[in-house]
Amino acid sequence: MKFTKMQGCGNDYIYINGFEEHIPQEDKPELVRKISDRHFGIGGDGAIFINPSDEADFEMEMYNADGSRAEMCGNGIRCVAKYVYDFGLTNQTDISVISCGKIKYLQLFLKDGRVETVRVDMGAPVLAAEEIPVTPLPGREGRRVVGEPVTVQGTEYKMTCVSMGNPHAVVFVDDVEHLDLEKIGPHFETHERFPKKINTEFVKILDRHTVQMRVWERGTGETLACGTGCCATVVACILNGLTDHTVTVKLLGGEIEITWDGADGSVYMAGPAASVFTGEFPV
Repeated sequence: MKFTKMQGCGNDYIYINGFEEHIPQEDKPELVRKISDRHFGIGGDGAIFINPSDEADFEMEMYNADGSRAEMCGNGIRCVAKYVYDFGLTNQTDISVISCGKIKYLQLFLKDGRVETVRVDMGAPVLAAEEIPVTPLPGREGRRVVGEPVTVQGTEYKMTCVSMGNPHAVVFVDDVEHLDLEKIGPHFETHERFPKKINTEFVKILDRHTVQMRVWERGTGETLACGTGCCATVVACILNGLTDHTVTVKLLGGEIEITWDGADGSVYMAGPAASVFTGEFPV
């Protein structure tokens, strides 16, 4: 099986051309677990199959490192755009990509004939608790979860919950660098209030235009970046009155710029996409 390793701000995935490689659907979860292993496989935060689509220009079929299916990945979809242009599957710089039934629209920016950065219309955030989903507190059914208390391992946090096609809980903290994420992350992910588990962003406000973030992704663990997490973070910042409408999110793997009007409009994400290496893996 031919593959390409790619990364967006250090959030790395293994990309497989579904136009050429035909892996049985039932075999994909185990294959993803095998190739994602950083010691015995290729190594990555998961795998993404780039497939034909009747509804969009391409389909992104994404899996976490544990083999579970994921709905959306902001860094991953930017790399999909780079792959399809750089490898000649399209010559267009405005494309559409569908993932789990949701279509995103992407604008590609070139340097020396190859994609360097991608801007993605990530759609409007979903804020109703049951749609994210997060179990609402008694008497708050149908409302937004903004600055709401949640107790994890005996400590009370304030969380703001957002879906960007996948569920996120954003928690504001004074110090992200020394946070013991390996300890606290799994307990957020599997907390009883999150029926489909949760991606959790721990965020420090630096100023009205800049925040610092670390992320624990469900099914993967801590990653160097999370594009949908950046979108959810900025939505949460704006809902809590902490930042302006265009924010640079500083991650362990780089920076992503997010813009949201604070109303019902789309969230826009802009950031880099890069190829690491190509190869073949026995299947």
